[in-house]
Amino acid sequence: MKKNNCLDNVFIVLHEPRYSENIGAAARAACNMGIRDIRIVNPQNWDEEKAMKLATHHAMELINEKSFYPSLKEALGDAGHIVGTTARLGRHRSEQLTPRLAAEQMIPYMKNNYVAMVFGPESRGLSNEELRLCHRIVTIPTGGDCSSLNLGQSVVILCYELFLASHNKINVFEPKAAESVEAEAMYEDLKETLVKIDYMKADNSDFWMWHIRKFFSQRPILSRETQILRGVCRQIDWYTNRRLEKIKKGILQGSNS
Repeated sequence: MKKNNCLDNVFIVLHEPRYSENIGAAARAACNMGIRDIRIVNPQNWDEEKAMKLATHHAMELINEKSFYPSLKEALGDAGHIVGTTARLGRHRSEQLTPRLAAEQMIPYMKNNYVAMVFGPESRGLSNEELRLCHRIVTIPTGGDCSSLNLGQSVVILCYELFLASHNKINVFEPKAAESVEAEAMYEDLKETLVKIDYMKADNSDFWMWHIRKFFSQRPILSRETQILRGVCRQIDWYTNRRLEKIKKGILQGSNS
């Protein structure tokens, strides 16, 4: 159930963090800014005592109530809007937002949807495949040669910008977006259908699906819209199967005559 306080609908996802101390620091940063939900995906060498030391007594509740998930997709299943973080540039990491702009764009979703901010492993960050699960990508600008920030620092910067934006918000449209699990099911159906009708090749489908995801992420896709698109895919599947049966039947009849 979505909460009245929009920050209560925001959660932090730490994907495969290597150090328990960083989890504690991230929990403290989230708690300082009013975010009370932290989800941890496949942590390496988890040590609750080390995490508690960095969380301090202020954020111990977040550590006690943390949730562990076996995969990033499962941790994001109920999210209607997902923001991924990266320090690296690349062709598949275009249209990166600053934390301030990303926070402003999160505000319209926060009342009626769960909103996730995702942080990758300290050693490599989020991969291209993991970033494809996100609707927006944010990079924290730095002025020196070192562009990579500590995990706890990154969390506090994004949470701070979101805290400010949530207190300065104006009346805006607040859509109920499809949850990630609904959107991912739609993308899988689209991928199978487009390969089946030969719009794209199976060995190159991820490239084309990246562009399709970018197209749909320009605005919130609603739950009803995912159902419509999945229905279209089922109808195309039924029609192509029917056509194939008729073609095969015609070939067989021709060979028997």
